[in-house]
Amino acid sequence: MTTSSDKRERRKLARERLRRLQERARLREASAKDGSAPSTSKAPAAADPLPVSSREAIRAADATVAEKQKQRQHAIDTLERDVAELGRLAEPSSTTADDISRIRKEVDELKRDFYANLVSWQKVQLARHPRRPYTDDFIRLLFEDFSEIHGDRGFANDAAMVTGMARFHGRECLVIGTQKGRGTKQRVARNFGQAKPEGYRKALRAMRLAAKFGRPIFVFVDTPGAYPGVDGEERGQAQAIAFNIREMARLPVPIIVTITGEGGSGGALAIAVGDRVYMLENSIYSVISPEGCASIMWRDSTKAELAADALKITAPDLLGLKLIDEVVPEPEGGAHNDYEAAAKLLDPVLERALGELAALAPQQLIDRRYEKFRAMGQFFA
Repeated sequence: MTTSSDKRERRKLARERLRRLQERARLREASAKDGSAPSTSKAPAAADPLPVSSREAIRAADATVAEKQKQRQHAIDTLERDVAELGRLAEPSSTTADDISRIRKEVDELKRDFYANLVSWQKVQLARHPRRPYTDDFIRLLFEDFSEIHGDRGFANDAAMVTGMARFHGRECLVIGTQKGRGTKQRVARNFGQAKPEGYRKALRAMRLAAKFGRPIFVFVDTPGAYPGVDGEERGQAQAIAFNIREMARLPVPIIVTITGEGGSGGALAIAVGDRVYMLENSIYSVISPEGCASIMWRDSTKAELAADALKITAPDLLGLKLIDEVVPEPEGGAHNDYEAAAKLLDPVLERALGELAALAPQQLIDRRYEKFRAMGQFFA
């Protein structure tokens, strides 16, 4: 049973936390007026302005940025906990409620600023977030009457690749996507989203079926890459990927691709030859993982942060290189925080793309798709 002394102690604690939060807010306002970045923790020691080599300079700069980002994330998390606890313990007066509401808005602004300025490695971690929406989530939120297609009619059904007919805004279409699974059992069953040759052959079988009936194709990509195991190689993994890339370039129907999480190497490209290629704001798309790149370039996988920045794998980087068509915004804090909001932001983009592509003749689609991918990377020549 709560006594009056316990209530007084809790109210005293709430007042003290409110005082601390108000002091932090005043400090942030003062620092903003001075033109300095807001911070609630001590800044790391300054890096040597004249390092021994350019490689060390890059490494030191990246380490400093990463450390600052970690400190900011920790400060934001602490503020959120304090505000939540304060709201639970404080007296229900109008003055206190106004103060808490104002501080909560300031914390939200800090979060928005933090997520708008993430470094490449942090976007890699967000793209791999275990609660990120997967293909089955987008199917549930964006499509109707989904009917799954199983098997490649040659070897087996690959659970890592989801294919099926559905309706999008009343129009019949085909949906294809990689599926990582949630929880240990599902992830093992889905092979962690790494498709085997039968998965790519199943996808191509479904795409040819869609082409036969003139149905547009929606593709959702979230895979670290194709399955690299011995059994996959025995059944022709490389051939299946190459065959898909060639055949997708020839399909006479609209193909709309969305990178929702990881877009890894040929495993992603095998289903990503589309008329429109979109990326969610915090997704990545690359020929190799940062860890793999670091292992090859520096013989040290711990340099993955440096590799992530050098690879230019984030959505804004790839949009600047004209390798994708558009960056789709995510809800505040990332798509893993609100599946429905993420789907609502993606829906009009897909609808607009379908409207534009449906107006083109089949041969126009094929010609434009071919030219689109032929034009990629010419600035390196």
